[in-house]
Amino acid sequence: MTFQVVAISGSLRKSSTNTMALRAAQRLAPEGMAIEIVDIADIPLYNDDVRAAGEPASVSALKAKIAAADAVLIATPEYNFSIPGVLKNTLDWMSRPPAPPFDGKPVAILGASPGPVGTARVQYHLRQVMVFLNAFTLNKPEVFISHSGSKFNAEGELTDETTAKFIGEQLVALRALAERVAPR
Repeated sequence: MTFQVVAISGSLRKSSTNTMALRAAQRLAPEGMAIEIVDIADIPLYNDDVRAAGEPASVSALKAKIAAADAVLIATPEYNFSIPGVLKNTLDWMSRPPAPPFDGKPVAILGASPGPVGTARVQYHLRQVMVFLNAFTLNKPEVFISHSGSKFNAEGELTDETTAKFIGEQLVALRALAERVAPR
């Protein structure tokens, strides 16, 4: 049986290095793991009046994908030392009833940034949100992709072997976490 991972990029930019990192994760996935990158561009701004009137189809579809997956992989940039609004908005929708899909879900976080810190601050803020969502966040290995512009080529392919090694190790650890906390 294939281990299914839903991957979310915290950036909507076409040339996002975080989305590139998720595509690299697809190529680096260990045997028996499939990673589906989902698009969050159609998730509307959270409004509880809208939710009360009926959950938008894009929200329901994403909730169903996350619920059906064995684990989630999030790659995010750092905006103003924290979580990009589009990602936080998506997580706010995912936290609402019925059946919040992150409850008990294994989650790994990575991030790419042009700066030297490599998304460390956003990853720690995102871990706080995951506590509320009752997700099991992978502690190690952490993947901080600093100076990200130098680690991908013009075609968006990861060229840095050290980063590839860290992503591969994180995916193996994510599957091991899932086997401990949510055996199939």
